[in-house]
Amino acid sequence: LQKILILLQVTLSVVVGKTLMILFPNAMKRYILKMGEKSRMNRNPKFSYENWGPTFFSFKYLQFVLKVKWKRLEDEAYEGHPAPNTPVVTLGGEVCHILDFMKDNRPLILNFGSCT
Repeated sequence: LQKILILLQVTLSVVVGKTLMILFPNAMKRYILKMGEKSRMNRNPKFSYENWGPTFFSFKYLQFVLKVKWKRLEDEAYEGHPAPNTPVVTLGGEVCHILDFMKDNRPLILNFGSCT
């Protein structure tokens, strides 16, 4: 049910965005560039709006946003429910999942910290 609701929400926003891009291309370009300022995407002189702006609200954009949002559904943790088996990257660069580190019936302890 959550995936269907996300599909409807993202599809509606893509349809509205694409329609606005067709009807008001200059206004949408300004809006997309303003979004690019927040992410610093437009600070790279070799990465101009013409390279990435038209990809907004395309079918590939829809697919990517759906993939990310659906994947995030699997990463939510709820008290009393099984832990999500999220992907992690080892220091050696190998991609695996958290539950790959479980050994028999022993509890898995995750320690988050940083070194400065």
